[in-house]
Amino acid sequence: QVQLQESGPGLVKPSQTLSLTCTVSGGSITSSDYYWAWIRQTPGKGLECVGYMVHSGVTNVSPSLRSRTSISRDPSKSHITLQMSSVTPEDTAVYYCARGRESDYSYDYWGRGTQVTVSS
Repeated sequence: QVQLQESGPGLVKPSQTLSLTCTVSGGSITSSDYYWAWIRQTPGKGLECVGYMVHSGVTNVSPSLRSRTSISRDPSKSHITLQMSSVTPEDTAVYYCARGRESDYSYDYWGRGTQVTVSS
């Protein structure tokens, strides 16, 4: 059974860098059958794909966030990490990691999500 668990600080101050880790168990993060995404949900905007990483390690980040967001991985720890710099209150959201299937681009496993609040 594949499980995804997000972790990171619940509260970040404006202008600081947010760092979140997704720990994956029960599956390989380098499998060519899947890609790994960070998705956030805010009351006003709904679900927004922050970005994703494919099995080769290539990433694709939302254009609106690209200048201050990166996604990386550590296969030895089964970690997918999101870093977002210069955060503002608009980055307040529940952040999810999810596994996507290369076959049909659907998400088959999600983490429970972690609330991140940007506030001084």
